[in-house]
Amino acid sequence: MRISVCLIILVGFLFLGACKKDDPVDPSAKDEIYSGGKNFTTFDFSENAFGVQGKNLSSEEQNLFVVGNSLFRRNWVTAPSSVQSLDGLGPIFNAISCGSCHFKDGRAAPPTFPDEPLNGLLFRLSIPGTSPFGGPLPEPVYGGQLQDKAILGVAREAQVRVSYTEIPGQYPDGTTYSLRKPNYEFEDLAYGDFHTELMFSPRIAPQIPGLGLLENVPESVLLEYADEQDQDGDGISGRANYVWDTEKQQVVMGRFGWKANKSSLKEQTAGAFNGDMGIVSNLFSDDDFTSTQEQQYGEIPNGGSPELSDEQLKRVTLYLQTLSVPARRNYEDPQIQEGEKLFAELNCGSCHRPNLETGTEHSVAPLNAQLIRPYSDLLLHDMGEGLADHRPDYLASGREWRTPPLWGIGMIQTVNDHNYLLHDGRARNLEEAILWHAGEADVSKEAFMNLTKAERDALIAFLESL
Repeated sequence: MRISVCLIILVGFLFLGACKKDDPVDPSAKDEIYSGGKNFTTFDFSENAFGVQGKNLSSEEQNLFVVGNSLFRRNWVTAPSSVQSLDGLGPIFNAISCGSCHFKDGRAAPPTFPDEPLNGLLFRLSIPGTSPFGGPLPEPVYGGQLQDKAILGVAREAQVRVSYTEIPGQYPDGTTYSLRKPNYEFEDLAYGDFHTELMFSPRIAPQIPGLGLLENVPESVLLEYADEQDQDGDGISGRANYVWDTEKQQVVMGRFGWKANKSSLKEQTAGAFNGDMGIVSNLFSDDDFTSTQEQQYGEIPNGGSPELSDEQLKRVTLYLQTLSVPARRNYEDPQIQEGEKLFAELNCGSCHRPNLETGTEHSVAPLNAQLIRPYSDLLLHDMGEGLADHRPDYLASGREWRTPPLWGIGMIQTVNDHNYLLHDGRARNLEEAILWHAGEADVSKEAFMNLTKAERDALIAFLESL
């Protein structure tokens, strides 16, 4: 697994959106505008807004960013191939590159009609029980993740048809709305029936700016917001997920993924290479290809062991750690200021915490001591039955989800040309996402519904400014 650093740096410069230098800090801007702190906030509001390199990186870090960006976007191929550094795809997989799900470092869209391929929507699989490390117990035949694609000569696991049921509703002021509930049908199961007690969870690929900042928020800071027993009586508990860290070989706090089931960006990145593309690394050295599946085939070529080298993993991880966050827009607009006031009054900030501060010991120095505005506590919250997947994930129950950060949410339309939100992309806009809130968010959701239309519009305008 050799790779030419000079060649891949040259290739990386072809991807202008993620490699160009950001504009300078605006000295006249109010601190509220700097979503990612002074080092990781971008004022690029183009379609490349999610792919901007942070400021004040060392020369080595800048080079790693460029190489990592190229690796993030390059397509992996079936082994053996002439490009030995990028072969080993599969044998079953969901995507051929990181960028095919996180297009322009942004958010994937779910299928809009039943026969549309899954590009960025995947399904976690498990059965009742826990693995030796406390996580979900994989489905015996199909493993922990459903793969809807495969290399030549190997059968994909299944086809998934996605359809939607419209659910009409009405605000107290008489304004009507409609929510859409997704329905999933698994067809053409290539390796036999699912386990009779199958549990599955749809997961959409989210936008990825600011992940290094979130990784650097001290655990002690996040735990200050946990209130598992709701001792303050506000109806909002919030708790940490504790997960197995493969590199550290111990249980630690999770903070990445829709249920906070990954502890670090390195774990998240290596896990995605493995589960999504069938690329093994020293962290995850086995394909998600069960013994039942292997029995149907002879020797399947691979790209070596590991297929993703430690150096490649380091570069992609550094790239993810150092992506900037779009700055706030139109901060002084009266409607947006009114919406921000309503956001606070409705107690939305109890989960979507506006401000956090990063730690001081990260190896990437510019990530340290940054006041950031992610609008998240990175904790698990019960979101009610409507959003439940009924699938536990370590300590996360089937009704709990990690609070997704809201920074950059108003730029998804510009970057990815859609506004689909929530863990499975069911919400077609911010209004529908709010209306799906329940459980711990019931009181805030009901308060939103009782606002006037002008007030609801103001709150949504505020969210679109983030």
